[in-house]
Amino acid sequence: MTNFEAKYFTKFKFTEDQVRRYLDNALRDLTIADEDLHSEVKFSYAYSALIKSGIALLAAKGHVKVRSTPGHHVKIIEKMAALLGDESVLTIGNAMRMKRNEDFYGGGIFVSEKESGEYLNFVEKVVQKIKTIIQAAQRLR
Repeated sequence: MTNFEAKYFTKFKFTEDQVRRYLDNALRDLTIADEDLHSEVKFSYAYSALIKSGIALLAAKGHVKVRSTPGHHVKIIEKMAALLGDESVLTIGNAMRMKRNEDFYGGGIFVSEKESGEYLNFVEKVVQKIKTIIQAAQRLR
């Protein structure tokens, strides 16, 4: 299992309902990303769904609560990639994070329809993996 630094994570025993609510929140953002016509909105909500699904995965498999501290999105992405065994989560997730930071702190970004579609497609696959893992873990209990 992966190491969870105390600066970013707190050990916590979640109920199945709490984990389900985290996942439902991510799925809601994914629906918004899928349905909105603006590429920047698609991107923003896809990124949000990625982070929220990572929080759900960390709650279910890592039994940790994420602390809201500078750098916590980086750590969520790192731990999500490790738990999923998927380096693309780290690579693409960090690319999305940096683009989102440029939008927040660097004066805005342009996201093409093609780019937002590719990010959305990637996030949909990651969220589906996480959903499958969480549902399987909950059935085993």
